Amino acid sequence: MPGRVNSPSPADEGFQTAGTKPEETAEGTASGRIRHDEKITVYVSSDELIALENARLTLRRAGIAVDRGRIVRAAIASGLADLDDKGPQADIVARLGAL
Repeated sequence: MPGRVNSPSPADEGFQTAGTKPEETAEGTASGRIRHDEKITVYVSSDELIALENARLTLRRAGIAVDRGRIVRAAIASGLADLDDKGPQADIVARLGAL
């Protein structure tokens, strides 16, 4: 596709495929980067985007340097685990039911 920048290959950037155990880098620690094969687009309000960026900066001050996508994936995993565990009493049910 013209004008589209090709993503680096997984081998070039130390990506891992989702669901696999991260390999260690030359320094001996896992990179934490995972290659994801699927993509979605999510639209957020300005306030939600600012809150997400503030969360990223808070995590960074705590020594956890992650991008917004990784925060979103962690939040999705947390919400889905809560739904699986608590069913109709899960926080996500109350939040979505209030819409």
